[in-house]
Amino acid sequence: MKSTHCFLGLLIILLLAGVIETQPDHESLKPQRVQFCSLNFHNILHWQPGKVLMDKHSIYFVQHKMYGQTQWTNKEDCWGIRDLFCDLTNETLDIREPYYGRVRAAVAGNYSSWTTSPRFTPWWETKLGPPVVNVTQVNGSLLVSLSAPHFPHRDTEGGNASIEDYYEIVYKVFMINNSLEKEQKVYEGTHRVVEIEAISPHSSYCISAEIHQPMLDKRSGRSQERCVVTP
Repeated sequence: MKSTHCFLGLLIILLLAGVIETQPDHESLKPQRVQFCSLNFHNILHWQPGKVLMDKHSIYFVQHKMYGQTQWTNKEDCWGIRDLFCDLTNETLDIREPYYGRVRAAVAGNYSSWTTSPRFTPWWETKLGPPVVNVTQVNGSLLVSLSAPHFPHRDTEGGNASIEDYYEIVYKVFMINNSLEKEQKVYEGTHRVVEIEAISPHSSYCISAEIHQPMLDKRSGRSQERCVVTP
């Protein structure tokens, strides 16, 4: 009988130890690498799960504040979510002000401490998307129309704001003559409409463009190529 009791006691101890080991401590739940990623002033807070990697069972809570404020504000749309990101665009509309975001995690009623992002200032840190390019043929020339990407803000007339409402930008236009497999830069400047002359008949050309903001040295990636075949 004693041996049976000892065995049952040992079994209970082992089971309890296993339960305890499966309960993560608060620090192991703490979200990692909390930081803002921003494209065209769409400001998204991203993070990674804690060290225990219980992302399938974790839920997350997000708060934000402007630099200098003492109180944090809950982001209601990101309160108790399973995603590893939260859109804080509408909470960071004053693009020249610095902001912070912070995240905590919870699993089975256990809550981590908060992890705070580095200071984030949209004006300095947002990345620029490429322009939209359209190409038409007019009287033996290529007419290239360039449109800067829209931002999530509104201009004074209620329309979508453009990058040009916030930055002085330079367009760079590139052309590939597919028959020669050669690329050349055909324009650099501030005009939104560019005419490319001296093109050859019965040839294929592809046009792409990028944006450069000289003061902050920001550069977009290349736009999607637009290709035409001349008659």
